[in-house]
Amino acid sequence: MDHAEQGPDRPGVDDPGRGRRIGIDVGSVRIGVASSDPDGILATPVETVPRSKERGPDAPDIRRIADIVEEYEAVEVIVGLPQTLRGERGKAASIATVFAKRLRRKVDPVPVRMADERLTTVTAARALRESGVSARGQRPVIDQAAAVAILQGWLDERSRSVNAGDSGGDVQLPEGGQ
Repeated sequence: MDHAEQGPDRPGVDDPGRGRRIGIDVGSVRIGVASSDPDGILATPVETVPRSKERGPDAPDIRRIADIVEEYEAVEVIVGLPQTLRGERGKAASIATVFAKRLRRKVDPVPVRMADERLTTVTAARALRESGVSARGQRPVIDQAAAVAILQGWLDERSRSVNAGDSGGDVQLPEGGQ
């Protein structure tokens, strides 16, 4: 099945183990970037990368994110896949999928995964507003917060999957387990 047509990836399948992960919120104007600690527990904002009009593998936005992946020695990149509440894809999902495909070619062999990101930008904007940050002029901060939310969701699900011994759906019970 073409990766562009499948649903979001799930943590635990082909998990690269310990190491930093990079979270990406792809927008039409900006790209929010977040990273995790090496133990994959906490996501924090990194920066907001301006979206480039160029679309080749050496476009400035792809190059900058590839540099971040290298700088952080990332073991995995998580790109948000914005779907509708019913799980359908629109223009934003197509933009994110095409971006992920281009990034995948640039950062190979580091895996680039797609994670369900429904409502992350809305949630990030609300959280910032509730903490007293005005949305006006704060779009770059919102983009980073959305990237943090995407990555944190992945890390939390990965933690549950790894702790449950989940390796793609087959739960491994400890020897003598019930």
